[in-house]
Amino acid sequence: MTPPTGTVTFLFTDIEGSTKLWERYPEPMKAALGRHDAILSAVIESHQGYVFKTVGDAFCAAFPTAASALAAALAAQRALAAEPWGVTGPLRVRMALHTGATIERDGDYFGQPVNRVARLLSAGYGGQILLSLPSYELVRDELPDGAGIRDLGEHRLKDLARPERVFQAVAADLPSEFPQLKTLDTLPNNLPPQRDALVGRETELAAARGLLLRPDVPMLTLTGPGGAGKTRLALQIAGDVIDQFEDGAFFVNLAPIFATDLVTSAIAEALGVREQPPAPLLETLKQTLHDRQMLLVLDNFEQVLDAAPVVAELLNSPRLKVLVTSRACLEIRGEHEYPVPPLMLPDLANLPPPERLSQYEAVRLFIERATAIRPDFSVTNENAPAVAEICYRLDGLPLAIELAAARIRMLTPAAMLQRLSDPLKLLTGGPRDLPARQQTLRNAIAWSYDLLDESEKLLFRRLSVFVGGFSLEAAESVCDVEGDLGIDVLDGLASLVGKSLVRAAPTSESEPRYTMLEVLREYAHEQLVESGDLATVAERHIRFYLALAQQASPLLTGPDQAQWLDCLEMEQGNFRVAFAWSHGVDSAVELELALAGWLLLFWWMRGHLTEGWQAVTAALARTSADDHSAAHAQALHCAGGLAWNLGKLATAATFFEQTVALRRELGDKRGMAQSLSNLGAVNVSLKNFPKARACIEEALAIGQELGDQNTVGLAYGNLGDQAYFQGDLDGAQHFWSQARDIFRALKDDYSVGIYNNNLGELVRQRGDYAEAAGLFRDALRIFQRLGGRTLVATLLLNLGELAWLQGDPERAAQLFAAAEELREVVGVPLTYDAQDQYDRTMPQLKAALDETTFTTAWGKGRAMSQEEAVAYALNLDGKGEDFLSH
Repeated sequence: MTPPTGTVTFLFTDIEGSTKLWERYPEPMKAALGRHDAILSAVIESHQGYVFKTVGDAFCAAFPTAASALAAALAAQRALAAEPWGVTGPLRVRMALHTGATIERDGDYFGQPVNRVARLLSAGYGGQILLSLPSYELVRDELPDGAGIRDLGEHRLKDLARPERVFQAVAADLPSEFPQLKTLDTLPNNLPPQRDALVGRETELAAARGLLLRPDVPMLTLTGPGGAGKTRLALQIAGDVIDQFEDGAFFVNLAPIFATDLVTSAIAEALGVREQPPAPLLETLKQTLHDRQMLLVLDNFEQVLDAAPVVAELLNSPRLKVLVTSRACLEIRGEHEYPVPPLMLPDLANLPPPERLSQYEAVRLFIERATAIRPDFSVTNENAPAVAEICYRLDGLPLAIELAAARIRMLTPAAMLQRLSDPLKLLTGGPRDLPARQQTLRNAIAWSYDLLDESEKLLFRRLSVFVGGFSLEAAESVCDVEGDLGIDVLDGLASLVGKSLVRAAPTSESEPRYTMLEVLREYAHEQLVESGDLATVAERHIRFYLALAQQASPLLTGPDQAQWLDCLEMEQGNFRVAFAWSHGVDSAVELELALAGWLLLFWWMRGHLTEGWQAVTAALARTSADDHSAAHAQALHCAGGLAWNLGKLATAATFFEQTVALRRELGDKRGMAQSLSNLGAVNVSLKNFPKARACIEEALAIGQELGDQNTVGLAYGNLGDQAYFQGDLDGAQHFWSQARDIFRALKDDYSVGIYNNNLGELVRQRGDYAEAAGLFRDALRIFQRLGGRTLVATLLLNLGELAWLQGDPERAAQLFAAAEELREVVGVPLTYDAQDQYDRTMPQLKAALDETTFTTAWGKGRAMSQEEAVAYALNLDGKGEDFLSH
């Protein structure tokens, strides 16, 4: 059988669990593998298939038609099932089919279809036959007798590209029921989907995977110049090995981080770990990770190298692996380096025929990206030398090649090469101590920049002030506020997107969000600095985001609070760079103070306490004691609120005292009332009840005078706290109920949820379990919708306690376990009162159930996702209520 060419169907197979079989039955497995190989070889050959590679027990075969490949797979499974295997037991072989156009060279195959069928195979189980959508489309109308196809739905395979529809071949005489496919959908991760599949890199993937999984390698750093494809390679490695980590793989993008002291926060945020004041966040993170078998991917570490000790601390977790991308090593113990090479390049002096040129990764990348823009593009005898030289001149760097391929819409390869060659000589202004490839990449970006007209260049430069993306409104406000751009911003963005210098990222909103690759943003920022325009544009940037924070702050306590919380979360990178810029400019102190002040509620509600504390105290440190501005007062109030939540009670009291005095001087009654109420709440925690009541009652009087219901509600809530801590349950119920009614009228669901939980605790203590359950369920619905995972965990525990008190210990165990799992995920310990309650109930719970029942219930609870746990907690009557709709 000669190798089929053009569009072929691949059949890949391997034996499930073969490593364990070899370890247990080394001699019998030799004979068993020989029979396995003979069966597969005979079946494939008899169905016109061509075996082009065997690796261990894996077969890689190509067929001229999908029908013959499927018939071979079914026949092979039947033959394997009928074989008497003896001591090893049946060999369970998984199989996968995928059809596509590929490149054949010397009996071997290259291209995306080969990678795709390998990914599909890794999702299956022994005895299972999986088909991709292209293969299914070709066989569905000519299935072998007795065979059928089952649609398994869409799944994200481990190549991180778009979800793919997967099908399973079934037959009456073969097993048809298998577990859920092993895809990224079923494994814990936040690995971002990729627009395009990874091109090539098979050698690098295999080498880096093998190194990362070695027992003596806790940390692997992928190094190389900007644009070498380190991030994409790291993501694919993570996708490939994720099933080796029972707690999953998590990606942390450090590109928006400028301060090394924010690295811990970024890692914690990606893992969903929250602060546990007064413990440092790093300690909480270390405790959370200590027993996790997890892969942590830290991307773009080169700009925060001083944070390497943080990673060193985390590496003390015995089952944690860390994969880093950086332009330089972190130089810490346990680190192993893997330099990422350029893509494989052809020899310009000995070019193969055009149809074989795509065997080289760099050329294949150029072709795939070019055909995505111009489907009619192909490598011919005429343009093959130019395509090869473009890739060679760009030194095989993926980003540079993609930028070049993006010009195929306007330029032929020959014209592109001509335009590329001159700037290479002209634009060599990069630092001489940078690697040559990095200078080449700068030249490639400079070339793309040089192709822009003056208005596009101006827009491109100004867009570099944004970090983490931006909206059209932000671009218009920052880049063309004076109308001097010379082009409509929307038209300019469309042009830059078309030239691959800006990306339009789809969002849930009606308008897209725009982003720039970091290396492009860095180049654009250099041009902005050289133009002398940085100070002006940066000031516009901070003013825009100050206005956004000021607009959002009052709306965080209203009906649209979830939308605005998400909006501010998405702009974290821009807030950070605004602080970074303003902190170095004396004239921007007031802007810095104001921005910190208006972000208080966001930092508090989303748990960014340490980051907010660092920002506001840095701003206050640059502020004169003679500053009696409203911005200074707002920043002092912010510092007090963050100190309070971080457990710094005395510091919080001092800040609130200063705020009250300054706002009293400024005549800001509403602000003074808010600060007085918070000062009172801090004194409740300090057990200074007389002072607490005096502050809260003054705040209440001002709120009533102004008709400010938010201030009134906050004061009532704080009076309820004081009553509760003084043992006055009737007083607590009275004030909490009044506060809840006010916030319900204001449509402040977050606050309503807090007081529902408080009231639920109170009525539970009084023995009214039915009312407590209703209050807890209402609060749970609210915090699930708003993303308040800390309070979700608390409410799961509260509902578990109710289940126990109402005589359902099995349900209680499941809810307790689900609450424990979620608390570990977010890194939040129980409060003192809740811990005391937990310690009382758990021994009774275990005593009420036999060991098997308790273990089963506990395991079910721990295995639940947050969504499943919430649904279980709310579905008390078994009717499957839609908890998010209430």
